[in-house]
Amino acid sequence: MLETVSIETELFFNNAFSDLKLDTSRIELLKSIALFIIDELKTGNKINLNFICIHNSRRSQLAQVWGNYAAHYFKLKNIKTFSGGTAVTAFYRNTVKTLQEVGFKFQISEFSHQNPEYLIGYENCTNPIIGFSKYFDDNHNEKPFIAITTCSNSEKNCPVISDTIKRLVYPSAIQKFMITQKNKPKNT
Repeated sequence: MLETVSIETELFFNNAFSDLKLDTSRIELLKSIALFIIDELKTGNKINLNFICIHNSRRSQLAQVWGNYAAHYFKLKNIKTFSGGTAVTAFYRNTVKTLQEVGFKFQISEFSHQNPEYLIGYENCTNPIIGFSKYFDDNHNEKPFIAITTCSNSEKNCPVISDTIKRLVYPSAIQKFMITQKNKPKNT
């Protein structure tokens, strides 16, 4: 069995990683999340990461797909990724297109005009991801899980998330940028 992944997706993944520029506070936040996950992996238990955002249409879906890819890339067999929201909408069409452009394959497994269900894979993917907009506690999301909220709105609007090992907050970069810009002193 080949241990390689999609060249196109792998190239994008490696380039994004090498071009990444993060401020110190973001690095510290990511490091704290990574250290918690590492500690959980050391127990030998399976880790379920559930990325949560209000509509489960963009950020949480991207986090689920890339989280799954990263676990495969780094051969972390005990990590599974999921996503959910506090409302159900649809997997945003431009998010699907963006992922397709970097090598992810989408196959409709359950058709719906409002919220189709996709099987998402990549080269040498042995377990396709099930992707569609759903609640964070949907039966597709294995429990217990580590909840990672991907926007500050989900943090405010879902104060209780059941079946969690731990709840971690990772607000989106665009929100952090907007907050930073709002708090910048104005030039006069």
